[in-house]
Formats: sequence, structure tokens, C-alpha cells
Amino acid sequence: MKNESADPCPLMERRYFISNTLKALGTFALLPYISTAHVLTDASKTYTVDDIMQLILKEIPGAPFKQTVDTLKSGNKEMIVTGIVTTMFSTIQVIEQALRLRANFIIAHEPTFYNHADDINYVAQNSEVKKKQALLLKHGITVWRFHDYWHACKPDGIQYGFMKKMDWLPYFKSREEPLILPPLSLENLAKQLKQKLGIEKLRIIGDPAQSCSRVAVMPGAWGGQNQMLLLETKKPDVLVVGELQEWETAEYIRDGRLMGGKTSLIVLGHAVSEEPGMEYLVEWLQPKLPGLTVTHLTSGNPFTWI
Repeated sequence: MKNESADPCPLMERRYFISNTLKALGTFALLPYISTAHVLTDASKTYTVDDIMQLILKEIPGAPFKQTVDTLKSGNKEMIVTGIVTTMFSTIQVIEQALRLRANFIIAHEPTFYNHADDINYVAQNSEVKKKQALLLKHGITVWRFHDYWHACKPDGIQYGFMKKMDWLPYFKSREEPLILPPLSLENLAKQLKQKLGIEKLRIIGDPAQSCSRVAVMPGAWGGQNQMLLLETKKPDVLVVGELQEWETAEYIRDGRLMGGKTSLIVLGHAVSEEPGMEYLVEWLQPKLPGLTVTHLTSGNPFTWI
């Protein structure tokens, strides 16, 4: 990688928002989850959803893919875009905030309809799916999933955004390689993650006093096989994950420690671990779209602690 702190992909130089949307704008209070918004003033150019999708895909190696989950989940490609929201999940709350922002195009990293393929028949006659579809249709919102393509950026856009948020870019080489950080205790590493990522509580396996330097980071849900393969081949002091199958990687690490191993585990939570990558997407995308506002809305952790 020639410049580890540089933008991972080169930058480029570059009304169908139905009346019901405008009527709805005054009905929703703006909730305190907007973390990033950049506004440019050139309003002379308009973009369709397809224009924006094609602009993005030109910068993703190998795109378009023959098989991908990154398809439109609502709306259509011909719609004129009035504003863009990036987010992890297109939750009801995020949709309401997008309306308040006059943004009719949501780019979400994760599924809209509660399964990886967004199969609306995953559970037959799913009432929540039907209600969400009706809400998106009513307000003329187009949702595009941006998962496979953002991970395929060089380097991975989610991983890069995480490292940027943590101020770890000087140590970042690739998503396959552990970071070599100045030594710190597992407890202090956990505190850093909580503070930088805004996480209330973390789960760990390991000795809080253990010294950590080789830190492997796998935001999101990589699956037990990939997590254990990295542990076997890279031998990190600690593995930081978004989520895991508790009966796979967690038990692997627990047994390893009981047999004399030293590898620890920190579990962040899926949404909060990948959110920085979708926040970074604003910075990456906004300069390519003069005249449009691109805003990040945090979908947040669905869980609370009691």
C-alpha cells in the first residue's frame, strides 16, 4: 500500500420525490443520531439513483459483480435524488430522519428486510416486512444495499473507516494483517474502543492485565471459520470482532487459554463495529457529487444493558 493514510479509492471530478414526502417532513422530529453531514452548494446538476450507483461502481475493483446482495431494496434507478443518507441499517428511525433531511436515497450496509439476501419471503407473510415496504413506498424512498462492493474497495471501506475512527491508520496495512500497536493492557484497549466508538459495554475473554500489541480486527460478522483461520495463521494477542457464533470462536479461544494459550477476545457488537465505515463513506462519496448533501445517520446498537 503506497500511502496507508490516503483515501483508499481515487476521487473523481463530477422529481421523483413525491408530494407525500414533502407533507411528511414536518411530522418527524430530528433525533440526535446525525454524526456527519457535508453540504456543497452547486445545485445546477441533478443525479438519478443509477447515476450515483454507476459513479460508485466505477471505483470498485471488479464491479459490477455477477452475484451480489447489493441490489435495490425499494424504489427505482430512475428516481431523481434529493439527498443521500448512509447508514448501517435502514431502520424506521433512520427512514424518518431521512425524510426530515429531504433525502430520498438511503445507502445501507446491512439488510433492510431481516435476512442476508433481503428475501421478503424468508418468513411467509412477514408483517414487519409488509409495514416497512409500505412506509418506503409511501415516502418515495429508494434503498440500496452497499455491502459487497464497499468491502471490495481497496482497502476495504469498512475496515479503513474503523481504523480512521480509532486513529490506527499509521498501523494499518491490510485487513488480513494484525496491527502492531504500542503495548497496552487488554483493559486499556477495551477502554479505547469504548471511548472512540461510543460503546457502553464490551464482552471480553482474557486477563484484563494482559499486555497486547498484535491486535487483529474483524468488524462485522466474518464467521467462525474465518476468525479461527486468522487466529491460527496470524497468532494475534487479541482478536477484536463485531459479532460471532458463541459456540464457535468464543469456545475456541476459551479452550485455547485453558491449554496455555494467551489470545484474548473483545466483542464489540455488529452495528457499532461497522458504523465507522459507513460514516467514512460520506467523506469518500461527497466530493464526487457536487450539489447533493450526503449525510451519515447512525442506526445505533439495538440492545440496551440492564
